[in-house]
Amino acid sequence: MPDPKEILKEHISNFASLNEEQFDYFFSHFNMINLQKGQMLITEGDSVDHEYFVVDGCLKAFYLNDNMKMFILQFAMPNWWVSDFDALYSKNRATINVDCITSANILSISNEDREKICKEIHEVEHFFRWRTNKGYVAAQKRLLSFMDNDVKFRYEELLALYPQLYNLVPKHLIASYLGVTRETLSRLRQ
Repeated sequence: MPDPKEILKEHISNFASLNEEQFDYFFSHFNMINLQKGQMLITEGDSVDHEYFVVDGCLKAFYLNDNMKMFILQFAMPNWWVSDFDALYSKNRATINVDCITSANILSISNEDREKICKEIHEVEHFFRWRTNKGYVAAQKRLLSFMDNDVKFRYEELLALYPQLYNLVPKHLIASYLGVTRETLSRLRQ
């Protein structure tokens, strides 16, 4: 397994400048979690008080409607963050699920610790603000792509942006993320 501390340090250093002491203090607030393929991290109805940084592996955040149809909101690969952010920030119960597509190692930080560190170290607050803004922009772009582009374009765009998904994620999950059936996805791949 890659060194979680070094992976998080490299990730953070792309957007914020922390000295060794600051980073060590920041990292001391994380807990390592090892998950198996298929294991649930968050289940609809849970109380959510942590967010998670993926060290290795792949997770998915998804919603199941009343007919048990799955809608994938996000894939979370290495160096990505995942949680039910609405539940985390609003203190409501989880409305989405997060589980492991592959075995995964993740770092967990509580909302309370994140807020405390953001108040103490401006650069950490800057990082989390940047990350939240980037996530918002990505969600907006995905929504606009659904409105303006056909499924073939969205599929090609997904593979261009995240080519590793094709080998990590089963095709029926990619189809669900794109909002199409597995059969439609198969026709696109021909």
